[in-house]
Amino acid sequence: MMTTTHFWWLRHAPVVDNGGLIYGGAEIDADTSHKPTYEALARLLPKSATFICSNLSRTAQTLAAVREQGRHDIPSHIPTDERLNEQSLGDWHGQPIQNVFPHGGPWPHFWMLNANERAPGGESFADLCARVTPAIHEMVETYAGSNIVVGAHGGTIRAAIALALNLQPSAALAFSIENCSITRIDHLKRSNSQEAWRVSGTNLPPC
Repeated sequence: MMTTTHFWWLRHAPVVDNGGLIYGGAEIDADTSHKPTYEALARLLPKSATFICSNLSRTAQTLAAVREQGRHDIPSHIPTDERLNEQSLGDWHGQPIQNVFPHGGPWPHFWMLNANERAPGGESFADLCARVTPAIHEMVETYAGSNIVVGAHGGTIRAAIALALNLQPSAALAFSIENCSITRIDHLKRSNSQEAWRVSGTNLPPC
């Protein structure tokens, strides 16, 4: 017997224009004005699913925009888990990008930092992976055999990919995760407790 738990990782909508300031794991609203995107997500996301978000409001705002397209199975109040938040960039939050990266950004331009580097007062991507991984394992145990739609962030979703593919954090940073994209990852478990992960697709556009 095989139990398959289906993860539908949804990156939040683009954020509102904040004048080029770094936001990382800080609060900032999502811009959900592009209606065709949420119409497409309403068609794509599974029904009879469990919905979970990070506790940064832009993830819930994104799923609320999908709900408005007739998906009333999506709760108006979605449970949150702060372990699914984006990487904290600490003292850099609210700073102009050009002040922190005067030469146009880090190289390569995958993310603000290398996987094991921490912003002052913040965390590294490796730290993010370490907090996201147990949250994923808990979801597998709690909602085994279900569809789980997770409203999350680029860093969070890369951490899920790292877990599924047994990647070092530095390798996972190479994955592109666009706003409103879906990443499909399944957890498979046999009755003899053998477990495996299957990645069906990453960075899938809604339309």
